[in-house]
Amino acid sequence: MTTPGRDWPDAWVKARLGYRPADSALFAAALTHRSAAGPNNERLEFLGDAVVNLVVAERLYRQFPEADEGDLSRLRARLVSAGPLAGIAQELGLGEAMRLGSGELKTGGFRRESILADGFEALCAALYLDGGLEAVRCALELLMTPRLDALPDAGMLKDAKTRLQELLQARGLPLPAYVIRSVTGEPHEQVFEVSCAVEVLGEEAHGRGSSRRRAEQEAAQCLLERLERSTARDA
Repeated sequence: MTTPGRDWPDAWVKARLGYRPADSALFAAALTHRSAAGPNNERLEFLGDAVVNLVVAERLYRQFPEADEGDLSRLRARLVSAGPLAGIAQELGLGEAMRLGSGELKTGGFRRESILADGFEALCAALYLDGGLEAVRCALELLMTPRLDALPDAGMLKDAKTRLQELLQARGLPLPAYVIRSVTGEPHEQVFEVSCAVEVLGEEAHGRGSSRRRAEQEAAQCLLERLERSTARDA
């Protein structure tokens, strides 16, 4: 963690984002945690959350024209939840550029996921207020393109039970039946075994997990893969 110099934050913003601030105070606040003295980034983080969501949602809307609302929401969550945003902040070296109170410094707050994610959103809010939505678009385009390119097919973000249900509905077949076959183990570490069957196809798969939901998902995944392999062979 370094102490901000005399040219902070302008030089840092210019070097990391290629943007020259008009209002240095905005960016100073964006890079100041509430634990430090002076204007901090709490209000900017509130605005930045909305700005980042808007810009990313717009990009996904254009990039995935066939995706429905649920798919787009799942894709957006891959990009704008705390973990991914903190990852971008780390790549920028945002933690080292932030002003934190002594308590946060001692406990390594400049590496904390929540502080990094909030700081990044605040930085985007400062960009928006200083340079408009286009400034935010340019910055996020630069920072998120590798992540956007690496996104899986929207349909793959759905869980196995949903994908199996959609496959069966597309073929005009009834929904699968899930049955708990056994529950073993102590109450705090139970193991569920569940079957997933499509009677009209004569197909059944089993799954095990630490909860009924996990076991059902595993069984659904097994049956889904079996049906997809069968479809591929018949094609």
